[in-house]
Amino acid sequence: MKIVLAQLDYHIGNFLENTTNIVLEIKNAQQNNADLIVFSELSVCGYPPQDLLERREFVSKCETEIKRIARICTDIGAIIGGPTINPDKEGKLLFNSAFFLYEGKIKQVFHKSLLPTYDIFDEYRYFEPNRNFSILGFKGQKIAVTICEDLWDEQPVENEFARRRLYTVNPMKELSQFKPDILINIAASPFSHQRTGLKKKIFIDKARQYQVPVIYVNQVGGQTQLIFEGGSMAIDKSGRIVEQLNYFSPDTRIVDTEQLTGKGRLPVVFEEPDRIKMVHDALITGIKGYFQKLNLRKALIGLSGGIDSAVTLVLAVRALGKENVHSLLMPSQYSSDHSVTDSIQLSENLDVNYDIIDIQKPYNTFLKILKPIFKDLPEDITEENIQSRIRGLILMAYSNKFGNILLNTSNKSEAAVGYGTLYGDMAGGLSILGDVYKTDVYKLAELINRKKIIIPQNIINKPPSAELKPDQKDTDSLPEYDVLDKVLYEYIELQKSPEELISTGSYDENLINRIIKMIIKNEYKRYQTPPILRISSKAFGEGRRIPLTAKW
Repeated sequence: MKIVLAQLDYHIGNFLENTTNIVLEIKNAQQNNADLIVFSELSVCGYPPQDLLERREFVSKCETEIKRIARICTDIGAIIGGPTINPDKEGKLLFNSAFFLYEGKIKQVFHKSLLPTYDIFDEYRYFEPNRNFSILGFKGQKIAVTICEDLWDEQPVENEFARRRLYTVNPMKELSQFKPDILINIAASPFSHQRTGLKKKIFIDKARQYQVPVIYVNQVGGQTQLIFEGGSMAIDKSGRIVEQLNYFSPDTRIVDTEQLTGKGRLPVVFEEPDRIKMVHDALITGIKGYFQKLNLRKALIGLSGGIDSAVTLVLAVRALGKENVHSLLMPSQYSSDHSVTDSIQLSENLDVNYDIIDIQKPYNTFLKILKPIFKDLPEDITEENIQSRIRGLILMAYSNKFGNILLNTSNKSEAAVGYGTLYGDMAGGLSILGDVYKTDVYKLAELINRKKIIIPQNIINKPPSAELKPDQKDTDSLPEYDVLDKVLYEYIELQKSPEELISTGSYDENLINRIIKMIIKNEYKRYQTPPILRISSKAFGEGRRIPLTAKW
């Protein structure tokens, strides 16, 4: 039996586009004499639809489109994802389902059992967990159809205490009783740079444990802050990868079930790109998805001469094209000459149009206006923030006038400890680096410059500085980033307590208390940030919900 793995980029609620792309792939599969084509989780409507699932007309449209797609499946089977209404009066209104289409009809429907309710996932808000299991019989093969998490029942996690799923049943144990010939998993699994290897291990382990081939179909593309890497694969029953689809781009492959027997074949080695390359490609995918799906075209970036804005500019150009990106340089009396010349050189290296607006005059004007109120009070962070907010005002004025969407350049290290100015450098329509620690920003810069110097080396080499007062350095206010980022990762991603961090003996107690105090104190700022492209297992935003007024 010939099975097509169809890895596509979906647009939430864009039924015309989604259905058109699905039908096109079905017709291509028919021309290639395929027997079955497999699409990803909730593919007909796009994932995650969130509260659109509470609208009756949205769910009805899903049903209509699935029936329309079924009419194309006359001589080919298709597995497609979508919501279905729960016929029982009790429980949630919907199931998260996989539809088997054949002979022009919906032949069989399978429902998801394990509903993720951790991090950015909140599926139990909408869906009822499945408790009844069946097998798909098709062309002499017994096929177990599962949906994403149903195959992850034994997945190791970084913080089991913080994770909640409805373990009503063990789907694989239930389905194994049918002795399936093939296991198909349709998924919408977002990218996390710490977990790409783990995903692969889960599917390999399941194939070996149950001695059954595994076909995994994931989606690709950016959906607001979420980024889906694809990486769909076919694994034979001995755990060898027979086929792996591209990362971060739509892709389709045909696999013959004879390839999945695990007998008489040499193992195929699929090299994984390095972690930073994956982060680089993920961020570009996220920018593309955000702009394309909101019908946006042009971006704006405030270039400071620092590493964060430099990396953001490169990523934006690679995602949108140089003609769609503009940079603004806004030096003050505290800006070093090389910050301006480096920014000019970077813009010219990328062939990006730029403008220079000196903010010293408006800054002096603000000081003069505020003098009667401030009187002779000494200068402090207030005057630093005025400079940042003048820059934010200028950037937003340009955005309003010309329609360029301002890209925020703050990194995760700064966002974690509040090293940023509300309505100043925290402004923007999308945060590109808000889930990237500063140490990884430097690694991105090194990757960008690997074949050719694009980011001037001085930007990479110089000590990071906000340049809001004479001789300012980030380390005046923060620990060294290589230390800070390790603490932040263990506290935020691994959710270790201060006591656990101190007990390791790796960190000074005063340092830990200082960092965590900054994280807690600045929670209110993170409530007002733009959407952050998520590349980790715990990004700021929907996946990390901390009460503002808590005393903890």
